[in-house]
Amino acid sequence: MPSNPLAPSWLSVPDDANALVPGLWSRTVARSDGELVVGGVPVSELATRFGTPLYVVDEQEARERAVEVRSALQDALARVGSAAKVYYAGKAFLSIEVARWMADAGLNIDVCSGGELAVALAAGVDPECLGFHGNNKSQAEIERAVSVGIGAIIIDSVQEIDRVAAAASRRGVVQRVRLRTNSGVHAHTHAFLATSHEDQKFGIALADAPDAVARIRAHESLEFLGLHCHIGSQIFGAEGFAESAARLLAVHRDLLAGGDVPELNLGGGFGIAYTAADDPAPIGELAQRIAETVAAGCEELGIPLPVVAFEPGRSIIGTAGLTLYTVGTTKDVLVSYQDDAETAVRRYVSVDGGMSDNARPSLYEAQYSARIANRASDAEPALVRVAGKHCESGDIVVDADYLPGDVAPGDLLAVAATGAYCWSLASNYNYLGRPAVVAVRDGEARVIVRGETEEDLLARDAAYEGVKG
Repeated sequence: MPSNPLAPSWLSVPDDANALVPGLWSRTVARSDGELVVGGVPVSELATRFGTPLYVVDEQEARERAVEVRSALQDALARVGSAAKVYYAGKAFLSIEVARWMADAGLNIDVCSGGELAVALAAGVDPECLGFHGNNKSQAEIERAVSVGIGAIIIDSVQEIDRVAAAASRRGVVQRVRLRTNSGVHAHTHAFLATSHEDQKFGIALADAPDAVARIRAHESLEFLGLHCHIGSQIFGAEGFAESAARLLAVHRDLLAGGDVPELNLGGGFGIAYTAADDPAPIGELAQRIAETVAAGCEELGIPLPVVAFEPGRSIIGTAGLTLYTVGTTKDVLVSYQDDAETAVRRYVSVDGGMSDNARPSLYEAQYSARIANRASDAEPALVRVAGKHCESGDIVVDADYLPGDVAPGDLLAVAATGAYCWSLASNYNYLGRPAVVAVRDGEARVIVRGETEEDLLARDAAYEGVKG
């Protein structure tokens, strides 16, 4: 079957529009009698019990992936004579249950707000295993982090040094800190030769790090752990990490003259596949290349290997999640192309969620993949655009994919790889309640985050009590 001329160049017509592209779905997802089953639970059962839209998280996949990522990084650093400290980036998706899964898998956890800190503490995570990020931590957040004995605070600005030092001094403790810097490496564009003065809100220029570290060391209530840098997200190769590490190590060496620098934090950003066109390197390969680069850099500089810290999030939880929707309407639209000389049909498939449960396509033009979930079909593939129900023309869930041409109202649609940055970015736009999050494992399903009802939304309106009364 020829491709639709409206399809992007990376999208091919599938031989089977029911087939699940390897690497996009959690490893327990399969078809049984045509229906998708995840974690041993048929999607029709999930939709009946919990409704749609619905976030579904494969607990087994999340737990196993956490162990795999941690082991890959620790093993790679061990082979070069060092060690790795692995933090789960809670901003990707954090709940009490997920925090417990990560702790069980031997990961530390990064938080970047008082709310995320509260979730991690409610999960029973040892505060020593937490790192606190953020470019504008409030005084209350700093005080609470210090008071609970947080393992590390990542200093993001010069002003923050004195604030954290004062909070620690008031409690008579020594607070461990890292310093976030900008290495000038832009992983999104592979512009590795960019200047170190990046135009962004996070961190300080690498050239300013020595003065900032001297200021940290001047406070008896602070202990400097090392430099931190995060070069971006959805990174498929090791080149950016290698270049960033080389730049950081040069400064790291100079800082050793003034005292210990036990760690080097290279951040996170390891990518996952969202479409068949995505080809991220395996985590073991990335880990080994990064470890070898750090080891070679330290040998060349004549310095001891530091402990290397990482902060993966998406690469752990992303593929473990999928979102279930119910199709409401379908609509064929005749679209002109080639300077209006030709036309082709794009089918719009509208579902009962949208940008309120997945903001990434609207924010970043992110691409996703979908499949009819409640049945298989032998209909010819048709190019579709999955749209949400919000009052915005940009409310797109899946920009382009091929589904069986008989996709129809009432079908369940599953969108792959929605475990990261979907629930955590969700909103109540158009007064839609945020969907529930359901964990599945070994044929069982349970709610781990309750969905919002209209009553929940109205309860926040100060005038509602008068209306009710």
